[in-house]
Amino acid sequence: MENKTVYFEKLANENTAETLILSKQRADELGIKTIIVASTRGDTGVKAAQYFKGYTVIVVRIATGYWEANVQLFPDDKVKLVEQAGAKIVTSAPAFSEVARTPNQNFHLHDYGDIIANTLRIFGQGMKVVCEIALQAVDAGLVRSGEPVISIAGSGSVRGADTAVVLTAVNSNRFFDMKVHEIICKPRL
Repeated sequence: MENKTVYFEKLANENTAETLILSKQRADELGIKTIIVASTRGDTGVKAAQYFKGYTVIVVRIATGYWEANVQLFPDDKVKLVEQAGAKIVTSAPAFSEVARTPNQNFHLHDYGDIIANTLRIFGQGMKVVCEIALQAVDAGLVRSGEPVISIAGSGSVRGADTAVVLTAVNSNRFFDMKVHEIICKPRL
């Protein structure tokens, strides 16, 4: 089997449109109807929810208070736009890091979540997040474990999406059963 992977030369919000286009094209080729997308501030979530009409779209946003106590970065007006487009929202702390966070802050320890997250980051921040949000969507009960999905994320400091993969989603307690089948696009680091 031969398939094309797109590598972005730079980290930029402008990669979002092409990431969504490439993801939809591959979803249609494979008959995949579930799209999971990371969105911290809501812009990417709104774009994906509106672009993927007719698909099951799950937008995963960061937990309230994750960066600052009692603050949700994804505003209510964008939540409404996502929901009006027919998508669902999962609000969750990152699957790999949250469990590790408390002992790390208190005792400067590293656990398996940190090791997994940092290993995936060698492929780019987005590669860590596409795996993580798939776990969160399954744990929230919005995606069935074992279901093939398109998972879309970005590179953190740059708003927007630049990484997309085809993967089999699983619950976080079965992380090592997850399979990343294809890389649709990612930054060339």
